[in-house]
Amino acid sequence: QVQLVESGGGLVQAGGSLRLSCAASGRTFTAYTMGWFRQAPGKEREFVAAITWRSGTTYYADSVKGRATISRDNAKNTVYLQMRSLKPEDTAIYYCAAGSDSIVAKTYPYWGQGTQVTVSS
Repeated sequence: QVQLVESGGGLVQAGGSLRLSCAASGRTFTAYTMGWFRQAPGKEREFVAAITWRSGTTYYADSVKGRATISRDNAKNTVYLQMRSLKPEDTAIYYCAAGSDSIVAKTYPYWGQGTQVTVSS
């Protein structure tokens, strides 16, 4: 079992930056690929970024490529999502997830409670 707690969301103006954090506890954190997903009102949950546990290979959705950086600190059991040049369309609840090597949300068994990111124009 893995417990995930996100933090770092908030209200930011367009063009601004945020760093989201996801603190993990429970089973071996380093054994999991970690992903970030987001869900805007009335839309399906969508993949944002992921990082593998072994090699640290990263993957990004086209919508955030070049504006986002995912990283992990295994010593702190924490994964981060740095977002830059934020746009109003980035407004969503951002979720941290663990336990899958896929970018498909339903394949992840472990989820955090989410953190709200609101980007004003």
